[in-house]
Amino acid sequence: MRVLVVDDEPLARNALVDILSKREDVEEVDVAQDAPHALDLLQHHQYEVLLLDIRMPEMSGLEFADCVSKRKGPSPAVIFVTAHQEHAVAAFEKRALDYILKPFTAQRVWEALDVAVSRSAHERASRLLEFLTRRETANGHPLRIAIKAKGRILFIEPAQVVMAEANGNYVLLHQLSGSYLLREPISALAEKLEPYGFIRIHRSALINSAFVESLEPSGDEYTLTLKTGKEYTVSRTYKKHLKKLAKFWIGTDGF
Repeated sequence: MRVLVVDDEPLARNALVDILSKREDVEEVDVAQDAPHALDLLQHHQYEVLLLDIRMPEMSGLEFADCVSKRKGPSPAVIFVTAHQEHAVAAFEKRALDYILKPFTAQRVWEALDVAVSRSAHERASRLLEFLTRRETANGHPLRIAIKAKGRILFIEPAQVVMAEANGNYVLLHQLSGSYLLREPISALAEKLEPYGFIRIHRSALINSAFVESLEPSGDEYTLTLKTGKEYTVSRTYKKHLKKLAKFWIGTDGF
């Protein structure tokens, strides 16, 4: 990773560079004595981590963090390194990853960098997942969908997904061969899977229309039976979605 150290104190800059030089995952370290110098470096280089002092001439570290967050493109992880504890709350309001107090130890700096490395890996996986999900085929929809489960990116065929059920802040995705727990609102999943024939039949249930065996009316509601044998009650609120189960409805004018 590339790291930019921004501090107006030469001793602090040198100490951080010495600590960073001992890490194998740090490819390059640049230093700036103030915010304007750091902004100039950011125009020409991409950094994964900023080690940033707070009290500096011309522009404070907090103001500099604001400028960095407004730039286009991925933002580096910001770790404040300062002798002033009273700015901690303001620093975390700027979405700082960590807050290191001077005088610091090498162990403390390494701990903060470990968190930055972990965040960077998570973001790379998320960007890869987004890219893979957006890859389109000639008809406008991906042949497979990519999901992140158990720390891996898995590729599954929508046709093999029977249904999805909301489970708190998660969604349980049921396949013919197993299930996956995803951190995704069911409303967002319904929108993504709609082109594949999935419909919302309940506030907590999303089903693949290809697996619907039958509908049975019961007053203002319908009992929907899947080919797996599982039954669901479709309320009046979601009844309108049932029309999407088939392209043609023959002899069902009263539906």
